[in-house]
Amino acid sequence: MCFTKRNAAILTGAAWLASVLIFLTGQSFAQSPAKPISSKESLKEPQTGKKEGSSKPPKELPEVTLNEKLDPNAVQAACKRGIAFLLKDQNKNGSWGSPTRTKGLNIYAPVPGAHHAFGIATTSLCISALIEWETEFPESTAAINRAEEWLLEKLPYLRRANETAIYNVWGHAYSLQALAKMYRRHQGDEALQSRIKELIEQQFDMLTRYESVDGGWGYYDFRLGTKRPASSSISFVDATVLVAFHDVQQLGFAPPRDVTKRAIAAIHRQQKKDFSYFYGEYLKNKPMHPVNRPGGSLGRSQACNVALRMWGSKEITDQVIETWLKRLVLRNGWLDIGRKRPIPHESWFSVAGYFYYYGHYYAALCIEEIPDGNRLPYQAAIAKLLLDRQEKDGSWWDYPLYDYHQPYGTAFSLMTLKRCLPEKSERKNGKE
Repeated sequence: MCFTKRNAAILTGAAWLASVLIFLTGQSFAQSPAKPISSKESLKEPQTGKKEGSSKPPKELPEVTLNEKLDPNAVQAACKRGIAFLLKDQNKNGSWGSPTRTKGLNIYAPVPGAHHAFGIATTSLCISALIEWETEFPESTAAINRAEEWLLEKLPYLRRANETAIYNVWGHAYSLQALAKMYRRHQGDEALQSRIKELIEQQFDMLTRYESVDGGWGYYDFRLGTKRPASSSISFVDATVLVAFHDVQQLGFAPPRDVTKRAIAAIHRQQKKDFSYFYGEYLKNKPMHPVNRPGGSLGRSQACNVALRMWGSKEITDQVIETWLKRLVLRNGWLDIGRKRPIPHESWFSVAGYFYYYGHYYAALCIEEIPDGNRLPYQAAIAKLLLDRQEKDGSWWDYPLYDYHQPYGTAFSLMTLKRCLPEKSERKNGKE
């Protein structure tokens, strides 16, 4: 998801313990222990000919009983601490996160645009999380109001940082989800809802402008730096936007039809027969690259599966969703071993830390797609994983990203845990 200046330096050095190589490609991440892809190779984008419906259901995993017990009181208590952290961590202007708390190794983030994107995406996630829990924790109302005011003021000005860094796509996507919740929250306030509606339409326009030439979206364009990005379509970015499009569609808004269709097609081109997904389309000719294998796709598959399911792909059956939920729980160590590592993608299967809470959030959305009677084992197992990883200050974080990581990790976790409580998991019925 990110690349660093040190990646290039390590590449020129030989190898790191002969098992993990940090390399720079069109999207740049570490690989272990396979051969790195050169920049020249990463620019090749031949057609795959992959069509919807060509994948086969994944093989059944050995029968394993997920027998964690769900303790609703423990979940509520953890969420109370998480909300208290967000209320304390909120900036005076109503936002969350900042470009401070730098370290010796920072991701590529051209100022000021990259941080505008990080700040809007992070604040949008926090707004979404607090709104979801507002009924149970009304002490968050004032903080939500301040954050909404900040977002309404700053969002119209979000753009790409420069010709190479297109992090703004994250801000457009997560702001759409926040705006959807804000729109519901302010029912009866026609003036405010009209303002929110204008911003939703603007995000449609921005995501159309920054769509990749291949369909879908990427967050880097190291190829050409063109007005319409020449970035490779990145599977999980496509999924993130499609989930956001679905959220606002449920309110009667109409996401751009052709853009949506191209994003769905882009995910299908990156889908493997076992429903793991390429990191990005630039790796389509390296299907067995570690990051493209099931251990590297644990977080991405949750997002891609639920996005395709929401947009009507019949191949994403309950069996597919449950198989990948089981994999996420049983093979969680592959994601967890990358958590909190400061170099993106340095872990096994090229996993980066920031996939941890991202992946579990989309897994929680997957849980809502399966029958009620099948949900509890997954809800209990995922809740246990998150409760065990909450920090002493009430936050959750998985990758040291300036000063954005604790609020975004906490927001993802709060929304995940909300869906781990059976009586709270009502998204399928349009209730949140």
